[in-house]
Amino acid sequence: MGKLLIVGTVAFDAIETPFGKTDKILGGAATFIGLAASHFNLDAAIISVVGEDFPQDYLDLLKDRDIDISGIEIVPGGKTFFWSGKYGNDLNTRETLATEPNVLIDFKPVVPDNFKDADVVMLGNLHPDIQLSVIEQMEERPKLIVLDTMNFWMNTTLPELMKVIEKVDVITINDEEARQLTNEYSLVRAAAAIHEMGPKYVVIKKGEHGALLFHKERIFFAPALPLEEVFDPTGAGDTFAGGFVGYITESGNISFNNLRNAVIHGSNLASFCVERFGTERMLNLDRKEVGQRLQEFVELTQFDIEIE
Repeated sequence: MGKLLIVGTVAFDAIETPFGKTDKILGGAATFIGLAASHFNLDAAIISVVGEDFPQDYLDLLKDRDIDISGIEIVPGGKTFFWSGKYGNDLNTRETLATEPNVLIDFKPVVPDNFKDADVVMLGNLHPDIQLSVIEQMEERPKLIVLDTMNFWMNTTLPELMKVIEKVDVITINDEEARQLTNEYSLVRAAAAIHEMGPKYVVIKKGEHGALLFHKERIFFAPALPLEEVFDPTGAGDTFAGGFVGYITESGNISFNNLRNAVIHGSNLASFCVERFGTERMLNLDRKEVGQRLQEFVELTQFDIEIE
């Protein structure tokens, strides 16, 4: 089986949307990525840090899905990273109510020895220095390095972020972040500019409007599945990334055509994530449901047309 190494936050979230609110629940980029990737046939490991307040039950949830958690450091007496946010009526805008980095402030990632030869590395949204440290600990260059980042790091650590961008094969960001990173409004021009920075592939996420994959002159668009109910968009982008890298790791194929399939698989899993608060839906998702919805994506995008 292929090996997937994930670095990112394992955290507590507290979420409020027009449909309700939660107390502290399981969250974090690496959590969502790992749960999505666990739907594929692969070996996965998470590198992260939590405090002594983090429940063993949450760690067991990850282990039960065959995710190696030996790279998750538990800091004695420490408090786990916490984020709280509130979403507006359209669920596209959110207000951050609290961010408490806690043990994340002094986090020094350590790659487990048995994953220093991972085939795919997924750098979840974290400080660029942490992401770079993971790359540097690999014994040989992975077949694919995928980076997720956000405007916060562009605003506060751009020189460090650019060092990471130079070293990755794929970057996944949203349309607003692509424009900020490149000062280009056109997403086609933005993707071309990002190619010049290093990544061979650029994935630009557009939320409920789907995702775009760019490779040189080639472009692929994957729609988002129209849903009757959307409760909570938290973690949808990370779930997309987990489906994306999970499919690639299982298939072992990093061609453009296969990355197009990976985008669909990522979009498919993300469509489940938003149906409940936090990780709830991903923890109660079976293979049959995933396959049925994947068929819905096929039907949504397939058409016959005569070109004269």
